[in-house]
Amino acid sequence: MIYELIFFSSLAICFYVYIGYPLLVAAIAAIHPRDVRRKAITPSLSVIIAAHNEEKVIGAKLENTLSMDYPSDRLEIIVVSDGSTDRTESIVCQYEKQGVHLLSLARCGKVQALNQGVAVATGEILVFTDANALLDSSALRRLVANFADPEVGGVCGNQRYRQIPTGDCISQGESLYWAYDKFIKRMESRVGSIVGADGSLYAIRRDLFVPIENPAQADDFAISMRVVTQGYRLVFEPTAVSYEEAPTSSTREFWRKVRVTNHSLRSLLDRKEAFNPWRTGFYALELLSHKVLRYLVPLLLVLVLITNALLIPASRVFQLLFLGQVLFYGGALVGYWLRHRSWGRWRLFYIPFYFCLANTAAFLGLLSLLRGERITLWQPHRDPCLAARKGVP
Repeated sequence: MIYELIFFSSLAICFYVYIGYPLLVAAIAAIHPRDVRRKAITPSLSVIIAAHNEEKVIGAKLENTLSMDYPSDRLEIIVVSDGSTDRTESIVCQYEKQGVHLLSLARCGKVQALNQGVAVATGEILVFTDANALLDSSALRRLVANFADPEVGGVCGNQRYRQIPTGDCISQGESLYWAYDKFIKRMESRVGSIVGADGSLYAIRRDLFVPIENPAQADDFAISMRVVTQGYRLVFEPTAVSYEEAPTSSTREFWRKVRVTNHSLRSLLDRKEAFNPWRTGFYALELLSHKVLRYLVPLLLVLVLITNALLIPASRVFQLLFLGQVLFYGGALVGYWLRHRSWGRWRLFYIPFYFCLANTAAFLGLLSLLRGERITLWQPHRDPCLAARKGVP
C-alpha cells in the first residue's frame, strides 16, 4: 500500500508540473485575463550589456543595438566589461563616438557587473540584454510600450533560436522546450505575472532595481523576481524578439543547466517572501509549480521507477507502466548515442533524450546547492559565426 501511495503521488506531481499547471494557468487566463494597457511611449532607456571575453560577438551586438528603431537621444548603451582579457574592451572603445559607454571592471562576476552598470545608468527604464543576443529592430519600442501601464514593472522579451545544421540534436530539444515554456509565459502573463525574465532581453523600471548582494544567483531571475515582490507585474512581450544561436553541444548545455539550477534555487532561497500568497498572490503558486516542483521532478521520477519495479508482481497495469518507463529511458539512451546523427533528430529519440538531460542536470544542480557550491563567475561560450552577423533574420 505504501509503495502504491508513493508511486501515484509522485506520478501525480510530475503530471501536474508538466501538464496540470499549464492547463491551470491557461484556464484562469481564459476565464479572467488581465490585459496590459500598451501605448507607444519613448522613455529614456539604459541598455546594459555585461560582457566577459566577448570579442567574437560584441561588435555585432553594438552594431545591432545602435540600429534600433528608437530615438538615439533617449537611448544610453553601457557595456560592462567583467575583467575581459581579450579584445572586447578595445572593440567597445571603437563605438564611444557613437555614444557607447565602456565600464571596465576587475573580474567580479555577472551579478556584480550588472550592479555596477546600473549604478552609472541614467535611464528611466533599464534594459538588460546578453552580448550574444541580436534584437529585432522594433524590439525596444515593443518592449517599453508595456510600461505605459502603471501596474507593469518589468517586461520580458521573446527569445528565439536560430537553427544550426551542425552539432548534435540538443538544438531540437531546446527549441521544443522553449516553445512549451513560452506558452506557459503567455498564460502566466495574462493571469498577472510570469515567474521570471530571460537574460536575452528584459527591462524593468529604474526605481525597482534592487542590487543583488549574493553573486551566486541567476541574475535575470533574481532581478526580475524583485519586480513582483515590490507589487508590480512582470509581463511577457512576444513581439519584442531577440535572436540567439541554438546550442550545438549537449555536453555544454548540460553543464549550463546544472549552473542555472544552482543559481535559480539560490535566488528562490534569497526571496522567501515571494512564496507568501498574501503578498504576491497567484505568483506564489507559480513559483512553487514552475520552479520548485519542476526542480524536484528528478527525485520524483526516481521514486516512480523504483516503486513501479516493486509493484510489478501486483498487477498487469504496473507491468505495462514499468515497460513504458523502460522504453522511454531506452529511447533516451538511443537519442544520446545518435545525437550526432540524422536519426538523433527524430522526436522519438531527441524528446526523451532532452527530457532526461534536463532533469539529470536539475538533479546535479540541486546536489551542488546542497553541497554548498557557489558559482559566482561566468565563462561564456559563443558560436563564432555570430561575429559576422550584423542583423537578424
